[in-house]
Amino acid sequence: MLKPRLTRYPHRITAVDAEYIRSGLAAVHIVEQAGRAAFVDTGTTHSVPYLLAALAELGIERSAVDFIFLTHVHLDHAGGAGALLAALPNARAVVHPRGAPHLINPAKLIAASILVYGEEAYRRLYGELVPMPAARVLQTTDLERLSLGGRQFEFVHTPGHALHHQAIVDLAYSGIFTGDTFGMSYRETDTAKGAFIIPTTTPTQFDPEQLVQSIDRVANYAPEQVYLTHYGRVTGVQPLAHALKRQVHEFVRIALEHAAAPDRTAAITAALRELWRDLAREHGCRLSDAEFDACLGKDIELNVQGLIAWLERTNKA
Repeated sequence: MLKPRLTRYPHRITAVDAEYIRSGLAAVHIVEQAGRAAFVDTGTTHSVPYLLAALAELGIERSAVDFIFLTHVHLDHAGGAGALLAALPNARAVVHPRGAPHLINPAKLIAASILVYGEEAYRRLYGELVPMPAARVLQTTDLERLSLGGRQFEFVHTPGHALHHQAIVDLAYSGIFTGDTFGMSYRETDTAKGAFIIPTTTPTQFDPEQLVQSIDRVANYAPEQVYLTHYGRVTGVQPLAHALKRQVHEFVRIALEHAAAPDRTAAITAALRELWRDLAREHGCRLSDAEFDACLGKDIELNVQGLIAWLERTNKA
């Protein structure tokens, strides 16, 4: 029998490991309230069996799930949304209006992903994207609220990582599900100082000014905790917000400094790796260089791609 990896948090929130690439990399959150439930993000199509097994382990009927809240439609967050929705008879997907067309008709998203990854790798990583019926997709307006069993959630549009990004504020319990807007924090890098956090600047819509504004927008709620897709619950939010903004500014400096380098990808990669290693050591992280690269190497690669895309889009290259 499939055994999902669950992390139970206060306020009837559970993180389910999406089993994307490795354990501990991508979390899907389940929120329970008054006999009703919602998912926040879904992982990939390959994640869906783990999510359904998590419902069974938590004693939640599939018919009790009212919503699939999606922070954005990148495939590690929403690739499994169509398949999960098909298994939940009463649920509706709740998404930023810029992302909704890609859930209803994912053909362009599939084609673009295959172009980036190649078909074999795409299928291995993400499986088949299942289209959603338009009638089961709710498109949010900024600051719109929805109720789950009487528990209010507010949807805050947070561009910077992606134009189709939103954060979901749990108004009753001072928590925010931030997708990728509030960065990534893997539990392997925790120390006595708490969580080590890093921004995510993946292509193609990274915008540093928007991202800093969105980080501020999250922090201005003064949440007691945020729930990251990568990975799980972190606290001490205000210092984390400061660390994220500091790094975004450093990323921009690094990208501009090496924009004209003969091999700018290698130059930006080396500088970003050095920055993250130095910050991690400053934080007290004891991972070896090899362990650090195993944990964060793919994120460094994707962040560099995002910085280069930003340089080219803004004619700073």
